[in-house]
Amino acid sequence: MSVSRRRFLGYGGAGTAAVLLGTGAWDASTTYAVPGRAGNPFTLGVASGDPRYDSVVLWTRLALDPFAVDGRGGMPAKPVRVEYEVARDAQFRHVVRRSSVLATPELGHSVHPEIHGLQPDHEYYFRFRTGQEISATGRTRTTPHPFSSPRELRFAFASCNAWQDGFFTAYDHLAAEDLDLVVHLGDYLYESGVRTNRRGVVTDPRFHTETFDLARYRLQYSLYKSEAPLQAAHAAHPWIHTIDDHEVENNWAGDLSQADTEPDQDPAVFRVRRAQAFQAMYENMPLRHDQMPSGPDVRLHRRLPYGRLADITMLDTRQYRSDQPCGDGDSSTCDDRFDPDNTMLGGKQKAWLLDGFRRSNARWQVLGNQAPMGQTDWTPGPETRVWLDPWDGYVAERNEVLGAAQDAGVRNLVVITGDRHQNYALELKRDYADPGSATVGTEFVGTSITSGGDGADTTTQGEQFLAANPHLKFFNSQRGYVRVSVDRNRWRSDFRVVPYVTTPGAPISTRASYVVEDRTPHVHVG
Repeated sequence: MSVSRRRFLGYGGAGTAAVLLGTGAWDASTTYAVPGRAGNPFTLGVASGDPRYDSVVLWTRLALDPFAVDGRGGMPAKPVRVEYEVARDAQFRHVVRRSSVLATPELGHSVHPEIHGLQPDHEYYFRFRTGQEISATGRTRTTPHPFSSPRELRFAFASCNAWQDGFFTAYDHLAAEDLDLVVHLGDYLYESGVRTNRRGVVTDPRFHTETFDLARYRLQYSLYKSEAPLQAAHAAHPWIHTIDDHEVENNWAGDLSQADTEPDQDPAVFRVRRAQAFQAMYENMPLRHDQMPSGPDVRLHRRLPYGRLADITMLDTRQYRSDQPCGDGDSSTCDDRFDPDNTMLGGKQKAWLLDGFRRSNARWQVLGNQAPMGQTDWTPGPETRVWLDPWDGYVAERNEVLGAAQDAGVRNLVVITGDRHQNYALELKRDYADPGSATVGTEFVGTSITSGGDGADTTTQGEQFLAANPHLKFFNSQRGYVRVSVDRNRWRSDFRVVPYVTTPGAPISTRASYVVEDRTPHVHVG
Protein backbone atom coordinates (compact mmCIF):
# COMPACT_ATOMS: atom_id res chain seq x y z
CA MET A 1 0.00 0.00 0.00
CA SER A 2 1.36 3.41 -0.94
CA VAL A 3 1.84 6.01 1.78
CA SER A 4 0.64 9.55 1.15
CA ARG A 5 3.10 12.42 1.42
CA ARG A 6 1.21 13.84 4.38
CA ARG A 7 1.58 10.54 6.26
CA PHE A 8 5.17 9.93 5.25
CA LEU A 9 6.71 11.53 8.35
CA GLY A 10 5.26 8.71 10.41
CA TYR A 11 7.68 6.33 8.71
CA GLY A 12 11.43 6.08 8.38
CA GLY A 13 14.32 6.25 10.79
CA ALA A 14 17.08 3.72 11.07
CA GLY A 15 15.28 1.70 13.72
CA THR A 16 12.06 1.58 11.71
CA ALA A 17 13.76 0.63 8.49
CA ALA A 18 15.58 -2.24 10.17
CA VAL A 19 12.35 -4.05 10.99
CA LEU A 20 10.53 -3.52 7.69
CA LEU A 21 10.74 -7.10 6.50
CA GLY A 22 8.90 -8.79 3.69
CA THR A 23 9.45 -9.30 -0.01
CA GLY A 24 11.82 -6.36 -0.23
CA ALA A 25 13.88 -7.08 2.90
CA TRP A 26 17.64 -7.39 2.64
CA ASP A 27 18.95 -10.89 3.05
CA ALA A 28 20.37 -11.08 6.58
CA SER A 29 22.85 -13.72 5.49
CA THR A 30 24.56 -11.40 3.00
CA THR A 31 27.96 -9.98 3.97
CA TYR A 32 28.34 -6.23 3.46
CA ALA A 33 31.43 -4.05 3.61
CA VAL A 34 31.58 -2.17 6.90
CA PRO A 35 33.04 1.22 7.84
CA GLY A 36 35.69 -0.32 10.07
CA ARG A 37 34.26 0.46 13.49
CA ALA A 38 30.90 0.20 15.19
CA GLY A 39 28.35 2.97 15.05
CA ASN A 40 25.70 4.55 12.88
CA PRO A 41 27.32 6.05 9.75
CA PHE A 42 24.06 7.68 8.53
CA THR A 43 24.25 10.61 10.95
CA LEU A 44 23.74 13.19 8.19
CA GLY A 45 20.52 11.73 6.83
CA VAL A 46 19.41 10.86 3.31
CA ALA A 47 18.20 12.91 0.37
CA SER A 48 17.16 12.82 -3.26
CA GLY A 49 17.36 15.43 -5.97
CA ASP A 50 17.10 16.70 -9.54
CA PRO A 51 14.00 14.61 -10.36
CA ARG A 52 13.38 13.72 -13.99
CA TYR A 53 10.51 11.81 -15.53
CA ASP A 54 12.46 8.54 -15.47
CA SER A 55 15.21 9.07 -12.92
CA VAL A 56 16.38 10.70 -9.71
CA VAL A 57 19.65 10.97 -7.81
CA LEU A 58 19.87 9.61 -4.27
CA TRP A 59 22.32 10.81 -1.63
CA THR A 60 23.85 9.98 1.70
CA ARG A 61 27.23 10.63 3.28
CA LEU A 62 28.78 8.25 5.77
CA ALA A 63 30.03 9.93 8.93
CA LEU A 64 30.57 7.98 12.12
CA ASP A 65 31.80 11.21 13.72
CA PRO A 66 30.42 14.12 11.66
CA PHE A 67 32.34 16.65 13.77
CA ALA A 68 35.78 15.10 13.38
CA VAL A 69 38.13 18.07 13.09
CA ASP A 70 39.89 16.65 10.01
CA GLY A 71 36.58 16.68 8.08
CA ARG A 72 36.71 12.95 7.38
CA GLY A 73 33.69 12.12 9.47
CA GLY A 74 35.46 9.49 11.53
CA MET A 75 35.63 7.24 8.49
CA PRO A 76 38.56 5.03 7.42
CA ALA A 77 40.84 6.09 4.59
CA LYS A 78 39.42 3.43 2.30
CA PRO A 79 36.26 2.90 0.23
CA VAL A 80 33.13 1.52 1.88
CA ARG A 81 30.43 -0.28 -0.08
CA VAL A 82 26.94 1.10 0.47
CA GLU A 83 23.84 -0.84 -0.53
CA TYR A 84 20.64 0.93 -1.53
CA GLU A 85 17.06 -0.04 -2.24
CA VAL A 86 14.28 1.78 -4.07
CA ALA A 87 10.69 0.68 -3.61
CA ARG A 88 7.15 1.72 -4.45
CA ASP A 89 6.11 1.59 -0.80
CA ALA A 90 7.56 2.69 2.53
CA GLN A 91 7.53 -0.91 3.80
CA PHE A 92 9.82 -2.00 0.90
CA ARG A 93 7.53 -4.86 -0.09
CA HIS A 94 7.72 -3.83 -3.76
CA VAL A 95 11.39 -3.17 -4.44
CA VAL A 96 12.17 -1.90 -7.95
CA ARG A 97 15.93 -1.45 -7.59
CA ARG A 98 18.57 -2.93 -5.33
CA SER A 99 22.26 -2.29 -5.92
CA SER A 100 25.38 -0.82 -4.35
CA VAL A 101 27.91 1.95 -4.78
CA LEU A 102 31.31 2.74 -3.28
CA ALA A 103 31.66 5.62 -0.84
CA THR A 104 35.24 6.86 -1.24
CA PRO A 105 37.35 9.04 1.05
CA GLU A 106 38.13 11.27 -1.94
CA LEU A 107 34.49 12.43 -1.90
CA GLY A 108 34.04 12.44 1.85
CA HIS A 109 32.39 8.99 1.76
CA SER A 110 29.37 10.47 0.00
CA VAL A 111 27.37 8.56 -2.60
CA HIS A 112 25.18 9.85 -5.41
CA PRO A 113 23.60 6.86 -7.20
CA GLU A 114 21.43 7.89 -10.14
CA ILE A 115 18.41 5.64 -10.47
CA HIS A 116 17.12 5.31 -14.03
CA GLY A 117 14.21 3.42 -15.57
CA LEU A 118 11.61 4.74 -13.12
CA GLN A 119 7.99 5.48 -13.99
CA PRO A 120 6.97 9.09 -14.69
CA ASP A 121 5.09 10.98 -11.99
CA HIS A 122 5.52 8.21 -9.42
CA GLU A 123 6.35 8.18 -5.75
CA TYR A 124 9.24 6.02 -4.51
CA TYR A 125 10.95 5.27 -1.22
CA PHE A 126 14.63 4.57 -0.67
CA ARG A 127 17.14 3.63 2.01
CA PHE A 128 20.80 2.74 2.37
CA ARG A 129 22.69 0.07 4.29
CA THR A 130 26.25 -0.65 5.30
CA GLY A 131 27.12 -3.46 7.67
CA GLN A 132 24.12 -3.94 9.94
CA GLU A 133 23.25 -0.25 9.93
CA ILE A 134 20.28 0.92 7.87
CA SER A 135 19.55 4.54 7.11
CA ALA A 136 16.38 6.49 7.55
CA THR A 137 13.84 6.01 4.79
CA GLY A 138 13.51 8.74 2.21
CA ARG A 139 10.67 9.55 -0.12
CA THR A 140 11.15 10.87 -3.64
CA ARG A 141 9.08 11.45 -6.75
CA THR A 142 9.71 11.52 -10.48
CA THR A 143 8.31 14.29 -12.66
CA PRO A 144 5.69 13.82 -15.39
CA HIS A 145 6.74 12.82 -18.90
CA PRO A 146 7.96 15.87 -20.90
CA PHE A 147 5.14 15.46 -23.43
CA SER A 148 2.40 15.11 -20.80
CA SER A 149 0.15 17.87 -19.48
CA PRO A 150 0.08 17.51 -15.69
CA ARG A 151 -2.80 19.12 -13.89
CA GLU A 152 -0.74 20.77 -11.15
CA LEU A 153 2.74 21.28 -9.72
CA ARG A 154 3.15 21.81 -5.99
CA PHE A 155 6.54 22.86 -4.69
CA ALA A 156 8.23 25.08 -2.12
CA PHE A 157 11.31 27.24 -2.37
CA ALA A 158 13.65 28.27 0.43
CA SER A 159 17.04 29.85 1.05
CA CYS A 160 19.44 31.23 3.65
CA ASN A 161 19.98 28.77 6.50
CA ALA A 162 22.11 30.65 9.05
CA TRP A 163 22.66 28.06 11.79
CA GLN A 164 23.81 30.66 14.29
CA ASP A 165 20.68 32.80 13.84
CA GLY A 166 18.07 30.33 15.04
CA PHE A 167 16.37 26.97 14.85
CA PHE A 168 15.45 25.31 11.56
CA THR A 169 11.83 24.88 12.64
CA ALA A 170 10.54 26.00 9.25
CA TYR A 171 12.02 22.85 7.72
CA ASP A 172 9.89 20.68 10.00
CA HIS A 173 6.84 22.39 8.55
CA LEU A 174 8.17 22.18 4.99
CA ALA A 175 8.73 18.44 5.46
CA ALA A 176 5.03 18.02 6.33
CA GLU A 177 3.79 19.89 3.23
CA ASP A 178 2.20 18.00 0.35
CA LEU A 179 4.80 18.78 -2.32
CA ASP A 180 6.21 17.35 -5.51
CA LEU A 181 9.65 18.91 -4.96
CA VAL A 182 11.65 21.61 -3.17
CA VAL A 183 13.86 24.26 -4.78
CA HIS A 184 16.70 25.62 -2.65
CA LEU A 185 18.05 28.90 -3.99
CA GLY A 186 21.31 29.21 -2.11
CA ASP A 187 23.05 30.10 1.13
CA TYR A 188 22.47 26.56 2.33
CA LEU A 189 25.19 27.36 4.82
CA TYR A 190 27.26 30.38 5.86
CA GLU A 191 31.04 30.37 5.71
CA SER A 192 31.59 32.48 8.81
CA GLY A 193 32.87 31.07 12.06
CA VAL A 194 30.43 30.71 14.95
CA ARG A 195 31.27 31.54 18.56
CA THR A 196 28.02 32.64 20.14
CA ASN A 197 24.60 32.47 18.56
CA ARG A 198 20.93 33.13 19.08
CA ARG A 199 20.39 29.62 20.39
CA GLY A 200 22.02 30.77 23.60
CA VAL A 201 25.04 28.45 23.53
CA VAL A 202 28.75 28.81 22.97
CA THR A 203 29.73 26.55 20.12
CA ASP A 204 32.59 24.08 19.94
CA PRO A 205 35.95 25.77 19.20
CA ARG A 206 36.23 23.76 16.00
CA PHE A 207 33.58 26.06 14.51
CA HIS A 208 35.10 29.39 15.60
CA THR A 209 37.14 29.97 12.45
CA GLU A 210 35.88 31.00 9.03
CA THR A 211 35.80 28.27 6.39
CA PHE A 212 38.72 28.32 3.96
CA ASP A 213 39.68 24.71 3.24
CA LEU A 214 37.99 21.39 2.49
CA ALA A 215 38.13 20.01 6.02
CA ARG A 216 36.51 23.14 7.43
CA TYR A 217 33.81 23.27 4.74
CA ARG A 218 33.00 19.63 5.44
CA LEU A 219 32.74 20.43 9.13
CA GLN A 220 30.39 23.33 8.45
CA TYR A 221 28.12 21.13 6.34
CA SER A 222 28.08 18.56 9.13
CA LEU A 223 26.97 21.25 11.59
CA TYR A 224 24.03 22.18 9.38
CA LYS A 225 23.10 18.72 8.16
CA SER A 226 23.01 17.30 11.68
CA GLU A 227 19.85 19.35 12.30
CA ALA A 228 16.80 17.04 12.45
CA PRO A 229 14.37 19.46 10.71
CA LEU A 230 16.71 19.83 7.73
CA GLN A 231 17.15 16.05 7.52
CA ALA A 232 13.37 15.63 7.61
CA ALA A 233 12.86 18.08 4.74
CA HIS A 234 15.46 16.27 2.63
CA ALA A 235 13.96 12.86 3.39
CA ALA A 236 10.42 13.96 2.56
CA HIS A 237 10.90 15.58 -0.87
CA PRO A 238 13.33 15.61 -3.81
CA TRP A 239 15.34 18.85 -3.95
CA ILE A 240 16.62 20.97 -6.80
CA HIS A 241 19.61 22.82 -5.43
CA THR A 242 21.84 25.71 -6.41
CA ILE A 243 24.20 28.04 -4.56
CA ASP A 244 24.45 31.75 -3.90
CA ASP A 245 27.49 33.34 -2.27
CA HIS A 246 27.86 32.05 1.30
CA GLU A 247 28.59 28.48 0.20
CA VAL A 248 31.98 30.00 -0.69
CA GLU A 249 32.25 33.56 0.65
CA ASN A 250 30.01 36.61 0.96
CA ASN A 251 29.48 38.53 -2.31
CA TRP A 252 32.15 36.75 -4.33
CA ALA A 253 32.08 37.35 -8.07
CA GLY A 254 33.68 35.03 -10.61
CA ASP A 255 37.35 34.67 -9.70
CA LEU A 256 37.20 37.54 -7.23
CA SER A 257 36.91 37.22 -3.49
CA GLN A 258 35.10 39.84 -1.44
CA ALA A 259 37.40 42.81 -0.84
CA ASP A 260 38.94 42.32 2.61
CA THR A 261 42.28 41.53 4.25
CA GLU A 262 42.10 37.74 3.83
CA PRO A 263 44.77 35.86 1.83
CA ASP A 264 42.32 34.91 -0.94
CA GLN A 265 42.51 38.39 -2.49
CA ASP A 266 44.82 36.78 -5.03
CA PRO A 267 42.44 35.24 -7.64
CA ALA A 268 44.60 32.10 -7.85
CA VAL A 269 44.27 31.58 -4.09
CA PHE A 270 40.55 32.28 -4.24
CA ARG A 271 40.08 29.68 -6.97
CA VAL A 272 41.64 27.08 -4.66
CA ARG A 273 39.19 28.09 -1.94
CA ARG A 274 36.32 27.96 -4.41
CA ALA A 275 37.34 24.48 -5.57
CA GLN A 276 37.31 23.15 -2.03
CA ALA A 277 33.99 24.82 -1.25
CA PHE A 278 32.46 23.28 -4.39
CA GLN A 279 33.77 19.83 -3.53
CA ALA A 280 32.23 20.01 -0.05
CA MET A 281 28.98 21.26 -1.58
CA TYR A 282 28.84 18.32 -3.98
CA GLU A 283 29.69 15.84 -1.23
CA ASN A 284 26.79 17.07 0.89
CA MET A 285 24.00 17.63 -1.60
CA PRO A 286 21.83 15.36 -3.82
CA LEU A 287 23.44 16.42 -7.09
CA ARG A 288 23.97 14.37 -10.24
CA HIS A 289 27.31 13.49 -11.77
CA ASP A 290 26.81 16.38 -14.20
CA GLN A 291 27.18 18.71 -11.22
CA MET A 292 30.43 17.17 -9.97
CA PRO A 293 32.99 19.99 -9.77
CA SER A 294 36.13 20.10 -11.82
CA GLY A 295 38.44 22.06 -9.58
CA PRO A 296 36.99 25.57 -9.14
CA ASP A 297 34.32 25.03 -11.81
CA VAL A 298 30.92 23.39 -11.57
CA ARG A 299 27.92 23.51 -13.87
CA LEU A 300 24.89 24.43 -11.79
CA HIS A 301 22.72 26.06 -14.45
CA ARG A 302 20.33 23.47 -15.81
CA ARG A 303 16.74 23.05 -16.93
CA LEU A 304 14.28 20.55 -15.45
CA PRO A 305 10.91 20.18 -17.21
CA TYR A 306 7.70 19.38 -15.38
CA GLY A 307 5.76 17.99 -18.33
CA ARG A 308 4.44 20.78 -20.53
CA LEU A 309 3.23 22.67 -17.50
CA ALA A 310 6.53 24.24 -16.40
CA ASP A 311 10.23 24.46 -17.13
CA ILE A 312 12.33 25.04 -14.03
CA THR A 313 15.50 26.80 -15.16
CA MET A 314 18.17 27.09 -12.49
CA LEU A 315 20.55 30.02 -12.90
CA ASP A 316 24.08 30.51 -11.60
CA THR A 317 24.67 34.20 -10.86
CA ARG A 318 28.06 33.80 -9.13
CA GLN A 319 30.58 31.84 -11.19
CA TYR A 320 30.43 33.83 -14.41
CA ARG A 321 29.60 37.34 -13.25
CA SER A 322 31.77 40.41 -13.53
CA ASP A 323 32.79 42.31 -10.43
CA GLN A 324 30.10 44.34 -8.71
CA PRO A 325 30.12 47.92 -10.02
CA CYS A 326 31.35 50.84 -7.92
CA GLY A 327 32.96 48.63 -5.31
CA ASP A 328 29.75 46.78 -4.31
CA GLY A 329 27.56 48.02 -1.47
CA ASP A 330 24.74 50.42 -2.33
CA SER A 331 24.59 53.62 -4.30
CA SER A 332 22.33 56.22 -5.87
CA THR A 333 25.07 57.63 -8.12
CA CYS A 334 26.73 54.55 -9.62
CA ASP A 335 26.49 54.96 -13.40
CA ASP A 336 28.57 51.81 -13.91
CA ARG A 337 25.55 49.70 -12.98
CA PHE A 338 24.18 50.53 -16.47
CA ASP A 339 27.36 49.34 -18.24
CA PRO A 340 26.35 46.87 -20.99
CA ASP A 341 29.55 44.90 -20.39
CA ASN A 342 28.55 44.02 -16.82
CA THR A 343 27.18 40.50 -16.54
CA MET A 344 25.53 38.30 -13.93
CA LEU A 345 25.32 35.25 -16.18
CA GLY A 346 28.33 35.30 -18.47
CA GLY A 347 27.96 35.05 -22.22
CA LYS A 348 27.52 31.29 -22.58
CA GLN A 349 24.94 30.93 -19.79
CA LYS A 350 23.00 33.93 -21.07
CA ALA A 351 22.89 32.50 -24.60
CA TRP A 352 21.70 29.16 -23.14
CA LEU A 353 18.97 30.93 -21.15
CA LEU A 354 17.70 32.97 -24.10
CA ASP A 355 17.75 29.91 -26.35
CA GLY A 356 15.58 28.16 -23.77
CA PHE A 357 13.06 31.00 -23.97
CA ARG A 358 12.77 30.43 -27.71
CA ARG A 359 12.63 26.63 -27.62
CA SER A 360 10.41 25.91 -24.64
CA ASN A 361 6.80 24.84 -25.06
CA ALA A 362 6.05 25.01 -21.33
CA ARG A 363 3.18 27.14 -20.11
CA TRP A 364 5.19 28.54 -17.19
CA GLN A 365 8.86 29.54 -17.37
CA VAL A 366 10.27 29.39 -13.84
CA LEU A 367 13.71 30.89 -13.23
CA GLY A 368 15.48 29.74 -10.06
CA ASN A 369 17.45 32.89 -9.27
CA GLN A 370 19.73 33.84 -6.38
CA ALA A 371 19.41 37.62 -5.77
CA PRO A 372 16.42 39.89 -6.56
CA MET A 373 15.90 40.59 -10.25
CA GLY A 374 13.28 43.33 -9.88
CA GLN A 375 14.34 46.82 -8.90
CA THR A 376 14.31 47.48 -5.16
CA ASP A 377 14.82 51.19 -4.67
CA TRP A 378 14.83 52.05 -0.99
CA THR A 379 14.51 55.84 -1.18
CA PRO A 380 11.03 57.18 -2.04
CA GLY A 381 11.28 60.21 -4.33
CA PRO A 382 13.32 61.03 -7.43
CA GLU A 383 16.54 59.40 -6.16
CA THR A 384 17.05 55.71 -6.94
CA ARG A 385 19.22 53.99 -4.34
CA VAL A 386 19.87 50.28 -4.80
CA TRP A 387 22.22 47.51 -3.76
CA LEU A 388 24.80 46.65 -6.41
CA ASP A 389 25.27 42.91 -5.80
CA PRO A 390 21.83 41.82 -7.17
CA TRP A 391 20.46 42.54 -10.65
CA ASP A 392 20.12 46.25 -9.83
CA GLY A 393 23.90 46.37 -10.32
CA TYR A 394 23.62 44.79 -13.79
CA VAL A 395 20.79 46.77 -15.35
CA ALA A 396 21.65 46.31 -19.03
CA GLU A 397 21.75 42.53 -18.76
CA ARG A 398 18.52 42.48 -16.73
CA ASN A 399 16.81 44.50 -19.45
CA GLU A 400 18.24 42.20 -22.12
CA VAL A 401 16.98 39.06 -20.37
CA LEU A 402 13.50 40.43 -19.67
CA GLY A 403 13.22 41.91 -23.14
CA ALA A 404 14.28 38.62 -24.72
CA ALA A 405 11.60 36.76 -22.76
CA GLN A 406 8.94 39.12 -24.04
CA ASP A 407 10.28 39.08 -27.61
CA ALA A 408 10.39 35.26 -27.61
CA GLY A 409 6.73 35.16 -26.61
CA VAL A 410 7.29 33.51 -23.25
CA ARG A 411 3.77 32.85 -22.06
CA ASN A 412 4.34 33.22 -18.32
CA LEU A 413 7.70 34.23 -16.85
CA VAL A 414 7.99 33.76 -13.08
CA VAL A 415 11.24 34.31 -11.21
CA ILE A 416 11.72 32.72 -7.78
CA THR A 417 14.46 34.26 -5.68
CA GLY A 418 16.21 34.03 -2.31
CA ASP A 419 19.05 36.02 -0.70
CA ARG A 420 17.19 39.02 0.77
CA HIS A 421 15.76 37.51 4.00
CA GLN A 422 12.47 39.17 3.11
CA ASN A 423 9.28 38.21 1.29
CA TYR A 424 8.28 40.16 -1.84
CA ALA A 425 5.68 39.84 -4.57
CA LEU A 426 6.56 42.12 -7.46
CA GLU A 427 6.22 42.73 -11.17
CA LEU A 428 9.14 42.68 -13.59
CA LYS A 429 9.41 45.63 -15.97
CA ARG A 430 11.24 45.57 -19.27
CA ASP A 431 12.96 48.82 -18.26
CA TYR A 432 12.48 50.31 -14.80
CA ALA A 433 13.83 53.67 -16.01
CA ASP A 434 10.77 54.02 -18.24
CA PRO A 435 7.55 54.64 -16.24
CA GLY A 436 5.51 53.29 -19.14
CA SER A 437 7.56 50.15 -19.60
CA ALA A 438 5.73 46.89 -20.14
CA THR A 439 5.34 44.33 -17.36
CA VAL A 440 6.92 41.17 -18.76
CA GLY A 441 6.92 38.81 -15.78
CA THR A 442 6.57 38.42 -12.06
CA GLU A 443 8.97 37.67 -9.24
CA PHE A 444 8.45 36.10 -5.84
CA VAL A 445 11.29 36.63 -3.39
CA GLY A 446 11.32 34.23 -0.45
CA THR A 447 12.59 35.04 3.00
CA SER A 448 15.25 33.14 4.93
CA ILE A 449 14.86 30.00 6.98
CA THR A 450 16.72 31.66 9.88
CA SER A 451 19.07 34.38 8.61
CA GLY A 452 18.39 37.63 10.43
CA GLY A 453 16.81 36.06 13.50
CA ASP A 454 13.13 36.34 14.36
CA GLY A 455 12.32 39.14 11.94
CA ALA A 456 9.14 41.20 11.88
CA ASP A 457 5.97 41.45 9.86
CA THR A 458 6.99 44.84 8.51
CA THR A 459 9.92 47.21 8.97
CA THR A 460 10.81 50.80 8.19
CA GLN A 461 12.80 49.53 5.24
CA GLY A 462 9.76 47.62 4.03
CA GLU A 463 7.63 50.75 4.17
CA GLN A 464 10.29 52.57 2.14
CA PHE A 465 10.36 49.76 -0.43
CA LEU A 466 6.59 49.84 -0.89
CA ALA A 467 6.59 53.63 -1.23
CA ALA A 468 9.51 53.72 -3.69
CA ASN A 469 8.60 50.75 -5.91
CA PRO A 470 5.05 50.80 -7.33
CA HIS A 471 5.72 47.41 -8.92
CA LEU A 472 6.29 45.90 -5.43
CA LYS A 473 2.96 44.61 -4.15
CA PHE A 474 3.91 42.83 -0.92
CA PHE A 475 6.61 43.00 1.75
CA ASN A 476 7.20 40.90 4.86
CA SER A 477 10.31 40.29 6.97
CA GLN A 478 9.51 37.12 8.96
CA ARG A 479 11.24 33.78 8.51
CA GLY A 480 9.92 30.80 6.53
CA TYR A 481 9.53 29.65 2.92
CA VAL A 482 7.19 30.02 -0.05
CA ARG A 483 4.75 27.28 -1.03
CA VAL A 484 3.64 27.29 -4.66
CA SER A 485 0.77 25.64 -6.48
CA VAL A 486 0.60 26.16 -10.23
CA ASP A 487 -1.83 24.76 -12.78
CA ARG A 488 -2.72 25.64 -16.36
CA ASN A 489 -4.63 28.75 -15.37
CA ARG A 490 -2.84 30.35 -12.44
CA TRP A 491 0.13 30.45 -10.12
CA ARG A 492 -0.37 30.84 -6.37
CA SER A 493 2.41 31.68 -3.90
CA ASP A 494 1.70 31.21 -0.21
CA PHE A 495 4.17 33.04 2.04
CA ARG A 496 4.56 30.59 4.92
CA VAL A 497 6.07 32.22 8.02
CA VAL A 498 6.99 31.38 11.61
CA PRO A 499 6.75 34.01 14.38
CA TYR A 500 10.18 33.24 15.82
CA VAL A 501 13.30 31.13 15.28
CA THR A 502 15.39 31.98 18.35
CA THR A 503 13.48 29.34 20.32
CA PRO A 504 12.26 26.02 18.92
CA GLY A 505 8.72 24.86 18.24
CA ALA A 506 7.29 27.83 16.35
CA PRO A 507 3.96 27.29 14.55
CA ILE A 508 3.58 28.02 10.84
CA SER A 509 0.97 30.18 9.13
CA THR A 510 0.30 31.68 5.72
CA ARG A 511 1.00 35.39 6.02
CA ALA A 512 -0.30 36.20 2.53
CA SER A 513 -1.08 34.57 -0.82
CA TYR A 514 -0.47 36.18 -4.20
CA VAL A 515 -1.67 34.94 -7.56
CA VAL A 516 -0.61 35.29 -11.21
CA GLU A 517 -3.15 34.44 -13.90
CA ASP A 518 -2.17 32.72 -17.15
CA ARG A 519 -0.95 35.23 -19.77
CA THR A 520 -1.34 38.15 -17.31
CA PRO A 521 2.02 39.16 -15.76
CA HIS A 522 0.61 40.95 -12.75
CA VAL A 523 0.42 39.84 -9.12
CA HIS A 524 -2.69 40.24 -6.99
CA VAL A 525 -3.92 38.99 -3.65
CA GLY A 526 -5.07 35.39 -3.83
